[in-house]
Amino acid sequence: MSARLRPMRPGDLEAVLVLEEELFAPDTWTAAMYRDELARTDTRYYLVAEDEDEDRVVGYAGLIAYDDEAHVATIGVSAARQREGIGALLLDALLAEADRRSPVVLLEVRADNEVAQGLYRRRGFTEVGRRPRYYQPSGTDAVVMKREKS
Repeated sequence: MSARLRPMRPGDLEAVLVLEEELFAPDTWTAAMYRDELARTDTRYYLVAEDEDEDRVVGYAGLIAYDDEAHVATIGVSAARQREGIGALLLDALLAEADRRSPVVLLEVRADNEVAQGLYRRRGFTEVGRRPRYYQPSGTDAVVMKREKS
């Protein structure tokens, strides 16, 4: 099975929030947070990955981009579809957009998510710091990573 990317729309939020809960509880974003992000079209870039066979959202990702730096805001892939390259597909699309807008990309990733950290390292990110108890309410630390356009 493969996936195709398209811009996230407000109608996708129900499916995205199901994935949020599956992947990131108790540290989930709310529907209001996503609606706010989608409304900021000048500095935001959000995508969903749809299963090509079932037209079902299996992943999502978001970028916040300014002239001087961009931030990977979120990436999530359904647990049932992880390790199929969907996360890499989403990240590569975000990085292509970030490269058009900014020389630097930053992100925070859970300190206990070694799989995601490995993906980011393979895409040129390096660890530049830590944020203790960044994810709330769980109190999980974040690893701060940075990628500069070469």
